[in-house]
Amino acid sequence: MLKQLLTSPMEKFIKIESLSGVLLFAATIIAVVWANSPFGDSYQAVWGYELGVKMTNFELVKPVILWINDGLMALFFFLIGLEIKRELSVGELNAPKKAIFPLFAAIGGIAFPALVFVLSNNDPEALAGWAIPMATDIAFSLAIMKLLGDRVPLNLKVFLTAFAIVDDLGAVLIIALFYSSDIKWMLILIAFAILGVLFLLTMRGLYSKYLLVVLGVVVWLLFLKAGIHPTIAGVLLAFTVPIHRKVKIPEFMEALDELQEKIIKAPRQENGLLSKAQIEHIDNLEEWTTEVQSPLQRMEHKLHDWVAYVIMPVFALSNAGVTVSTDTALNMNLILGIALALIVGKAVGIFLMSNLALRLGISKLPDGVSRMQILGVSFLAGVGFTMSIFIANLAFKDNPGLLDSAKVGILIGSLIAGLTGFLILRALGSPKSDSR
Repeated sequence: MLKQLLTSPMEKFIKIESLSGVLLFAATIIAVVWANSPFGDSYQAVWGYELGVKMTNFELVKPVILWINDGLMALFFFLIGLEIKRELSVGELNAPKKAIFPLFAAIGGIAFPALVFVLSNNDPEALAGWAIPMATDIAFSLAIMKLLGDRVPLNLKVFLTAFAIVDDLGAVLIIALFYSSDIKWMLILIAFAILGVLFLLTMRGLYSKYLLVVLGVVVWLLFLKAGIHPTIAGVLLAFTVPIHRKVKIPEFMEALDELQEKIIKAPRQENGLLSKAQIEHIDNLEEWTTEVQSPLQRMEHKLHDWVAYVIMPVFALSNAGVTVSTDTALNMNLILGIALALIVGKAVGIFLMSNLALRLGISKLPDGVSRMQILGVSFLAGVGFTMSIFIANLAFKDNPGLLDSAKVGILIGSLIAGLTGFLILRALGSPKSDSR
């Protein structure tokens, strides 16, 4: 029973991410076909259309694609922040022994791809894209795993999810440190003051999702105007959401029994509708149900579907449309560098560093997982898509030629890495323990 309670949330997470990966793939194909069809001009026109607000002393006007990349993706990063906080508090990263194996894998998955990219690059302009191959797309990777069915044990999926979340944390830090410019520190100080107030309220047990939304929009706007990418605001805001529940399960169960008895004994109306007393008891039940849930867990649950099924596919549709023609001057060195970093850098880095953790005796393989399965997952981690395209947009925002080349490299590298990982895991068949 306890095992089911522990694994069912992870299995649901994997199911959502797997379907999201399918939608991402479909959106990518549609974007590429649309951009290279006779209606290609409409693709550029739709995402380039400007929307916003203009007032006497304030102006916020952006193309649709930037509303997606700066606005909707802030919700994507907010969800990442919630996942990171959960993993650090009660998940796979909440204790040193549990965290070491995915942590070493993530370090390899961050450092080696960047190293491969830098060593294979001889164009100073393209060097700005060194961080592009560093993060793993959880949705795409889990979607590929889903195709393998029972060949992939749950613990292998948990391992992938854990080190991919650390990868995302590394990508967030890199965006904050290396892809922000002309910072207006006064606006940043105001934003952090607001975040500080939210943290203080959370520590005192005072939390309101409505206050979070209102102040969250203000913090996002301050980051945007300050010169730091506003998606970072999403991650920081997530850490102000409390993870602890106000009411424990035994107290909730006791209240549930009392309310059930009160609802049964309450006066009834002859027309079949609920009486006033019954409605009041049901309202109390709703309050108890809210109090027994972790605000972080509840928000993560409600937001996950929107991010997986709407925001990420829309991001893919608006960003993956690379126009390829005989007139397109693509940077082959950049394409090759990104593809090699995703295929070779990711696989070598994750496999070597995770094996180093085993050799040092500071970690062990997850139950039911073999070393060769770790190799297969190491290749799957080379599917960088969402975060890679996002960083490419930041690195080459003023150079459309390099941006298109980077996207081609990401698509090629992710495709080959994903296919290689799939074939390795498929060839292994049923999982066997290998703890040597």
